[in-house]
Parts: sequence; structure tokens; C-alpha cells
Amino acid sequence: MADSSSAQESKLSKLLALFIATFTISCTANSGYAILAVMKDNFVNKRKWLTEEEMADYIAIVQMTPGPMAVSSTTIVGYHIAGLAGTLAAVFGVILPPFLVMVAVTMFYEAIVGNPYVVLFLRGMQMGVVAMLFDVVIGLFRNATAERGIYPYIIMVLAFAYVRFTGCSIVWLVLGCIAAGVAKALLVKRGEEQR
Repeated sequence: MADSSSAQESKLSKLLALFIATFTISCTANSGYAILAVMKDNFVNKRKWLTEEEMADYIAIVQMTPGPMAVSSTTIVGYHIAGLAGTLAAVFGVILPPFLVMVAVTMFYEAIVGNPYVVLFLRGMQMGVVAMLFDVVIGLFRNATAERGIYPYIIMVLAFAYVRFTGCSIVWLVLGCIAAGVAKALLVKRGEEQR
């Protein structure tokens, strides 16, 4: 009986820690790739809930899922850490701050829309987001190219060229990268069988 009650308390404390972590992450950065940098620092470096490889895999999954990146990423990470209850705690933690900010902005819109201090604050935030995005890109690059030869570099250059110079749908890029990954896996498997 004591073991089950201490396990219950442990699970509740983990859920509370997950909620607080995602709440504070959402207060710091709530959109796009910026949240991934903060999540990586918090969940991988500080709390050790995830490994670098798991985080990189989750980032890849999140990029393919529809909807806001903040919600998609916390859904996956919350489930990994504490199951369905972890998903609920993480998602609630990440959507609460923007909800509260939107309520406040709606109430005081006229007072803040032309405020020069607000404009300066937002410009400063943009530079901070650029730095966080740069950190995410470097981390993903290191993980994707670690001891894997020239193949990831070729895929990276081709994917960049596709995104930058064509107006085609990103769906084709995802399908092409999947096909390239499957082809590489089959070639590696065939090479191992021939040895």
C-alpha cells in the first residue's frame, strides 16, 4: 500500500514537473523552431529526460505533423516522459501562457499597439529567436552528420536547393527524403549480406 502511494506521488510530481517545464518553456519561446531549442536545453541538457538522439528523432517527427510546432512537440515529449497523462500535462502547460497573453493583448490592444517600447521589445525578441534557431540548426546538423559519411551532406544540399529554388510542395521533399533513406538502408543491408 505504501509502495503504491509513493509511486502515485512520484507520478504526480513528475506530471507537475512536466507541466511547470512546458509552462516556463512556453513563456520563453512559443513558436516554431524557437521552442525546440528551449525544449532541447531543458529536457536533454538539464533534466536528462531525453537523449540527443531521441530529441532529434522527435524534431523530425514534429516537422511532419500538422498544427503548431509547440503543441506537436510537447505532445510527443510528454507521452515519452509520462504517457497519456504526461501528454495532457505538457500540452496544457504549453498552451496556457499564449492563451493568457492573447486575453491580455485583446483587452489592452489599443494601449500597446503603438507603444515604441513594445516595438523595441519585439525587435529584440526577433534577434533572440534567430540565435535559438541557429542553435537548433547546429544541433540537428551535428546529429545528422555524425559518422555517416557524405550521404547526409548530399541530401542536405539537395533538400536546401529544393526548398530555396523551387515552388513545389514540401510534401514531395518529405517523400523524396523517405525514399532516399529507404534506398540507403537497402544498399547498406545488401552490402552487409554480400560480406
